[in-house]
Amino acid sequence: MSNLAADLTICDNEKIMAKNDEIIKFESGKAQPIERIENLILEIRGQQVMLDRDLARLYGVETRRLNEQVQRNAERFPSDFMFQLSKEEFEKWKSQNATSILDNDNRTSQNATSNSIKMGARKRPYAFTENGIAMLSGVLRSPQAIETNILIMRTFTAMRHFIGANAQMFQRMEIMERNQLALNTYLYDIDRKFEDSDHKFEEVFKRLDDRKNEIEKGILFDGQFFDAYTLIANLIKDAKVRIILFDNYIDYSVLNLLDKREIGVSATIYTKNIDAHLQADIDRHNLQYPVIDVQVFRKAHDRFLCIDDTVYLIGASIKDLGKKWCAFAKLEETTNDLLTRM
Repeated sequence: MSNLAADLTICDNEKIMAKNDEIIKFESGKAQPIERIENLILEIRGQQVMLDRDLARLYGVETRRLNEQVQRNAERFPSDFMFQLSKEEFEKWKSQNATSILDNDNRTSQNATSNSIKMGARKRPYAFTENGIAMLSGVLRSPQAIETNILIMRTFTAMRHFIGANAQMFQRMEIMERNQLALNTYLYDIDRKFEDSDHKFEEVFKRLDDRKNEIEKGILFDGQFFDAYTLIANLIKDAKVRIILFDNYIDYSVLNLLDKREIGVSATIYTKNIDAHLQADIDRHNLQYPVIDVQVFRKAHDRFLCIDDTVYLIGASIKDLGKKWCAFAKLEETTNDLLTRM
């Protein structure tokens, strides 16, 4: 935030605005015409973000006004909530938007993008993650800003749910692609060993039909982020009555994952500590989605995922699966065995 502080100059009128904790709007009180919100969500540094100038246009304010208000509330915007684009990222963004103008037949979108480039031709923009945008609702108080923030958060949620709802389809396509390669190999082997062809075809088609729903144990290696995600997601979707998670290190991504459970299935998390940021995530989640009960519990060292009466031992926190090697296994103990010892 130090670069931003150096760029901002606060005049006397702005000091009055700071006392009211409100953002000064354009005289018209209306945002500039813009394209659909989802078209403004970019992927930078592996995260979905929106730029300050696009957010400002949505809120109907000047970009510098938005950044000034963020500066006054700097403690609410850590580095994982917002960051400034590097010089390379900025140049790449300008290049992509310039190309988009040439290829786009929509005049409104062209003008909005062109204006966005002109507004930030000299100054590197700030990118806000989903958490950062949610935090803006606490510092921008105008009715338009509040209404716009709701629309933006709903857009992020819809995109995330679309990906989650189609996770199994994506996994199935990946499995079929891998097995198509295997099939080509087997077809090559037929020319050399015709007598083994029937057995090889049987093996290929068996693998194509294998949905891996009965996995009871295994190892997840580093880089297997998608495999880990689908493994836990499928277990959660199998629950009929309840889900209980013992995990000392959780964040909002774990809450999102538990939202894949069927309607009517209860969800409880026992974790070592609930800080202010996590509590805020929990409160926001429970206002919009089926309630997840999160409680403090400090007696568990390992991670346990209880699906109805079945208990799975997970070698790493749910949010970190795929980062390092870890094992998972179905245990003989039941959920009630754990609960009676609490």
